[in-house]
Amino acid sequence: MNKAETAGVRLQKVLSQAGVASRRAAEDLIARGKVKVNGEPARLGRRVDPAEDVIHVSGKRVITDVETVHYALNKPRGVISTMDDEEGRLSLAEFAKGIDQRVFHVGRLDTDSEGLLLLTNDGDLANRIMHPSHGLPKTYRAQIAGILDKPTYRRLLAGVELDDGPAKADKLKIIDEHAGQSLIEITIHEGRKHIVRRLMDQAGHRVSRLVRTEIGPVRLRNLKPGTVRRLSPDEIGRLYRDVGM
Repeated sequence: MNKAETAGVRLQKVLSQAGVASRRAAEDLIARGKVKVNGEPARLGRRVDPAEDVIHVSGKRVITDVETVHYALNKPRGVISTMDDEEGRLSLAEFAKGIDQRVFHVGRLDTDSEGLLLLTNDGDLANRIMHPSHGLPKTYRAQIAGILDKPTYRRLLAGVELDDGPAKADKLKIIDEHAGQSLIEITIHEGRKHIVRRLMDQAGHRVSRLVRTEIGPVRLRNLKPGTVRRLSPDEIGRLYRDVGM
């Protein structure tokens, strides 16, 4: 065991502080070969630097640097997706006041849209989430005008042509139909501007309300509008795994 492995903090303590498991359970994970440090299987007694070493448990990344933070925000309608607005409009900074670290938002929602945004200070993660090559799925609930008939339903899944290229729904579900309107759930994997609204407009159904409910493994759940919550260790691990980190 080299000097780097004997300096720092015991691995089981770091895993416990990260919320992965109790120290005893963490020792069991290490003994069963479920823990890797910097790509190599860890041994009992291993010490790590929480700010530098890359740790995976059962294939999922564990963030042990206490300065790296990840939050989910339920953006209300009427709020612009920026941390600072020169015109004094209500921005995301209003909802990040309780976060000690300086964070930035991952991706955007237009002013009239609501729902899930991620806040973090991990620039590498943010860049990978937003990069189209990783194809992280995003799920929305949309209130649309009209009843979605079967031909249109199939066309949205097959793809329609927009002014900046083809687009399609990866998944599509009709949740409710009432009074000439439909509530649908739609999943797409790209982040072009206003993509859901433009996709539905092209299909002949104007969106009157749009709420993003999922980004990859992170779900909005019962988070109230205008509030934030820390992501769980499992959500963080799955998020890093899904973007190849």
